[in-house]
Amino acid sequence: MIVLLAKYHCKPGSTDQVQQYLHEMKQLVNQAEPGCALYCVSRSQENPDHFLLYEHYVDQAAFDSHRETPHFKEIIERKIMPLLELRERELSTLL
Repeated sequence: MIVLLAKYHCKPGSTDQVQQYLHEMKQLVNQAEPGCALYCVSRSQENPDHFLLYEHYVDQAAFDSHRETPHFKEIIERKIMPLLELRERELSTLL
């Protein structure tokens, strides 16, 4: 199982829009990606401009496929990334 932990730090004034896009993304992942076992999005209570994404993929192929979906390219790459000051990612293997 591949685990992705991503931290999104939003530019000032863009947080609500990023939250809306992440909600759309979560719905599309749940509907169209059987290789994604878990897709969780949370918003920091300490800094509301920060989001944490926690994702599980059944294997590397499912993770790679996720990054090639039209919804990833449209929502994450085209809409969300320009609204971020910083995007941090860490890949792990679930033990």
